[in-house]
This record gives sequence, structure tokens and C-alpha cells, in this order.
Amino acid sequence: MEYKNVEAEITTRTYNRDIIQKPTGNIYEAIAIMGKRAEQIKAELKTELLEKLDEFAAHSDSLDEVFENREQIEVSKFYERLPKPTAIAVKEWLDGEIYYRKPEVEENN
Repeated sequence: MEYKNVEAEITTRTYNRDIIQKPTGNIYEAIAIMGKRAEQIKAELKTELLEKLDEFAAHSDSLDEVFENREQIEVSKFYERLPKPTAIAVKEWLDGEIYYRKPEVEENN
């Protein structure tokens, strides 16, 4: 997914509990679903960041030298300015973009 253009909140915001729990009918279940989605987003962002930083890595045997790479610093700053994975997950939840299912309900059918 393209997280660079997401319109999620950068700062903390209070949401209406009724809106959050509406799709599931249970606030705790809704929070658990958003938490799992936030973990997925975090893993994707971390993998993407590490791949980009690996391009700038100096693969040398000497640990005495530390190189500061301007491009590497800019990539890191860009990812720091992105909304947090939890904010992205909340935005996706409110927009109805998160798919979830209840396995116990499917087994009974």
C-alpha cells in the first residue's frame, strides 16, 4: 500500500467511541482489529525502510569508520515524518478499508 500519501492524523486525536465500535458492535474487538492492522503496517514500513537504507550501507570489515550519508539521513527523516502505523490503521478502519472476519461464526455456518 502507498503510505506516503495517506491522510492519517499526525498527532493524537480523540474519536467518537460509537463510530469506532459501529462495524463490530464491540469497542474491544474493534481496537484489537486496528491493533493487528497497525502491526502489519509497521512490518511493511520497516521492511521498506531497511531495503532503502541497505542501498546506502557500506559493507566494509572495519568497524572503526562510521560514515554519515546525506541520502540515508534524508530517507530516515522522511519515514520519521510519516503518520504512525496506529494512526494509519484507525484511518483505514474509519474509511471501511480493513477486512476482518470472525472464524467462530464461519465454523457454525
